Amino acid sequence: MARGINKVILVGNLGNDPDTKYTQGGMAVTRISLATTSVRNDRDGNKQERTEWHRVVFFGKLGEIAGEYLRKGSQVYVEGEIRYDKYTGQDGVEKYSTDIVANEMQMLGGRGEGGGGGGGGGYERGNRPQRGPGNDGPPQRSAPAQRQAPQQQRPAPMDDFSDDDIPF
Repeated sequence: MARGINKVILVGNLGNDPDTKYTQGGMAVTRISLATTSVRNDRDGNKQERTEWHRVVFFGKLGEIAGEYLRKGSQVYVEGEIRYDKYTGQDGVEKYSTDIVANEMQMLGGRGEGGGGGGGGGYERGNRPQRGPGNDGPPQRSAPAQRQAPQQQRPAPMDDFSDDDIPF
């Protein structure tokens, strides 16, 4: 019998710069506000937009990467799970919060869009990205063995960047 599934997939834009803090143990905790907008037609045929705001939390290495490379306006793909928390505020009133705890992130858009560090970089919590074929390709997640193309058939790099620009 299945235990259940708690999976969220969001594609949206950051409403503010990431807020990164570190635990006493040195683990990064990065929080963002992510806006998703849907458009529908009402009865009269007029387009109606609805924007939902999501609180997203990244932990560990993924939190470090999110804090360093994401910026307000960046477009990002996030996978994670919903967490509901209940706590007592300083005024003694019980409060509730809903967060998305991310375990995968993909930065979308180009370097000029939202200042978000580029159109690459898929990252998963606990899975450090690997260099692409030939050690000068784009970052890639771990994958089964890949065939290496002959040197003369490889396309020229799309961006001019140094190894200092790569987050690993």
